[in-house]
This record gives sequence, C-alpha cells and structure tokens, in this order.
Amino acid sequence: MSALAKLMLNKNIKVSGSDRNNSELLKKLQNDGAKIYIGHKAENIDETVDLVVYTSAISDDNAEFLRAKELGIEIQKRAEFIGNIMKEYKHSIAISGTHGKTTTTGMLSSILVSSSLDPTIFLGGELNAINGNVKIGNGDLLLTEACEYKRNFLNFNPSISVILNIAEDHLDYYKDINDINSAFVEFANKLPNDGLLVVNNLDKELFKGINSELVSFGLDNSADIFASDIEYMPQPKFAVNYGDISFEVELSVFGEHNVLNALSVIAVSIKLGIDIETIKRGLKQFIGTKRRFEFRGKIDDISIIDDYAHHPDEIKTSLLTARKNTNGKVITIFQPHTYTRTKSLFEEFAKVFELSDEIIFVDIYAAREIDNGEVSSEKLAEEAKKYNKRAIYAQSFEIAASLALEKADAKDTIVVMGAGDVNEIVKILLG
Repeated sequence: MSALAKLMLNKNIKVSGSDRNNSELLKKLQNDGAKIYIGHKAENIDETVDLVVYTSAISDDNAEFLRAKELGIEIQKRAEFIGNIMKEYKHSIAISGTHGKTTTTGMLSSILVSSSLDPTIFLGGELNAINGNVKIGNGDLLLTEACEYKRNFLNFNPSISVILNIAEDHLDYYKDINDINSAFVEFANKLPNDGLLVVNNLDKELFKGINSELVSFGLDNSADIFASDIEYMPQPKFAVNYGDISFEVELSVFGEHNVLNALSVIAVSIKLGIDIETIKRGLKQFIGTKRRFEFRGKIDDISIIDDYAHHPDEIKTSLLTARKNTNGKVITIFQPHTYTRTKSLFEEFAKVFELSDEIIFVDIYAAREIDNGEVSSEKLAEEAKKYNKRAIYAQSFEIAASLALEKADAKDTIVVMGAGDVNEIVKILLG
C-alpha cells in the first residue's frame, strides 16, 4: 500500500491513508507529502476524497471502508488498482506463488536496476538496492508481487507471470488445494498470447493448456531451464542450462529454494533481452530483502536471524537453511500468523519444529481476524512437544527473548520467525 501511495505522490496526486501503528515507511510517506492517520476512523474519509484503495488485510466492517461506501466514493481493491496501473506499461511482470514472492521480486529487482530498463518496482519487503519497497522508473516496465489471497491476482494484467510454487495456504478462503490450483490456472490464462509464463517444473502439468509461451524451471533436465553442478556451501554456485545457453552463477543468499528462485528470474531476464553478465552481476549483488532470513547481528557470538516464514513449508526451508549455516544449536522463536492458518495447519506447524533444537511459541498474530478461543500458541506448544520435547510457550516477547538467550551458547543461532510483529523481539535481543 505504501508503494502505491509513493507512486501516486510522484504523479502529484494528493494522498492520505491510515495504519494501526506508526512505522518508518509511514514517516517516509509523510515527508513526501502524504497525510497519515494512525488508527482506522470514519472521520479519516471525507467528501474531498475521489478514490479509496483498500487492502484485503482489513475486515468488511472497517470504519473507513464503511464511510467511503456511505459517501458514495469510488472504491478499488489494492489488486484492482495495481491491475489498472499495469495497463500503462509495455511489460508488466507479476511474481506469484505461495512462498518466496518477495525474495524473488527482490532478486529480479537487483538484475533490473543493473540494466538499462529503468523499471518501476513494487516490493512486499524492503530492498537496499531500491532504498525501500518501491522504485519509480521512467521505463516501460513494471515489476510487482502478485498475491493469491482471495484470488486478488486475478485483477492483474501481466505480460509476464512467474508461479514459484503452489501449496495449501489461505484456507480461510480456499476450499482445498484443487481450489488453489484453479486460481493459479486462471491467473496464468490472463496472459496474452505473446506473453510468458515461468512456472515451477513440479507444477507445469497444470498449465499445459495456456496459449502463452511456457518455461519451466527446476533442478534437473526435465525442466526447460535447470541448474546443474550445484555447490551449496558457503553460498550456492551452479551452472544454468537453458536451451543452447549455458553459464555459471554465484548467489549471495542461501538455500536450494534460492537456486530455484534464481532460475525463474533468469528466464524472465533473458526474455527481456538482458545480457548474461548483467544477470550474473545482479544475482551476485542480491543479498536478500529485509526479514527474509536476514542476519541482524550477534550477541555473545550468538547469531540473530530475522525471518518472515509463516507457513510450514517456508519454516522447513528456513530451518534447514539455518542448520546448514550454523556450528551450534538452532533456537527458534515463532509467532503464528492468523488463527485460521494456525487451526487449518495445526499438526503441520507442530511437527515442523522438530527441525529446531529449541522452539519458543509466542501469541498468534491476529492480523484481520478475531480470536474465538479455538486455537492458541499455548495449545500449539503442547502439541509440538510430541515432536520436540523442548517446545514451550512464552507469554510475552520479553519472556521469549530472555528464554532464548538462556538456552543459547556461543556459535548458536536464534531465528525469530513469523509474518507479524515478532521482529520486535530482534530489537530486544540485540538491545
């Protein structure tokens, strides 16, 4: 939302908006001329507003949303608004998938800013290469993430789409994996005939019927673009194979998942006509986005990692990465994200933390939901003890930080994990 606000301010459009809490992003918007309110209140909306853009993160009884309806002001979902913006660009690139969207968008951003294309970029996290979560360019290319929640990405109008992976998530909205698959197929079919779909090799059978060009990526030669001769330590190095194109790549981010992410953005970059050396340089310069397995510092030779993972598949990937890159124990502090996700994937959340030497659960981040008492982090900790006897529940961030430091020794790694405000614990740990 803040990226869209920034773009509108750049077009000399008056912008106001609200959030529950203040942040550095909001302060930047204020400095750029936006009128910012802390707290969602009906009086924040009046007759001078021509258009209200809202995110799916708010509920249907949001005071400002209801006030805009009452005043008869035009209302657009965030995804609709982005979809309309996309129409203004020759190339609109949408990065989708259940996991990895922000990292992959950041990775492609690193390549694009090294090129002559001067793109406009909307990012779901913050990237040093663009000094935040938005870059406003003068070229004819737009890059953005595309979220599947509530089928929002079906409002987009991309010419190039990437589908990183498909897994069960957002089960407060989707019925099951088949329902999720159908949404991604519909998203792929929005591409024009001369468009490009880049898709994980594991999922390519779903998309055999689309009219646009299809490129699959993977770790063996059954994919159109694949990696070979992979070395993971200290950081991934591998050969890229794409038709008659072959070259070596080095990454500055960890894990097999980032090899796959890199393959997808290489396919897009080649489609855009970016030369191989620029691709290699952009990938090497990409050191990750904030809160995506981000190293934040050390205390008493204990490494502190800030990670956004909030789905069992993401958690597994992050914990395996932590294990490969620490000489000691892995201690995890986890904040579940939303009650519905925690309930629907309860057993998966409980089991995945057997990969951690110690696991400390803090209270669920509600986001858009109301606690009905059916599920809690305390209950999750009890269930997790079946797989990890050291699983415990902490009543506050301060207690969680204290417990983690008590359990940690030199060379250990503490991973602070979740998509809510759990990263506040990092500040507590580092003092």
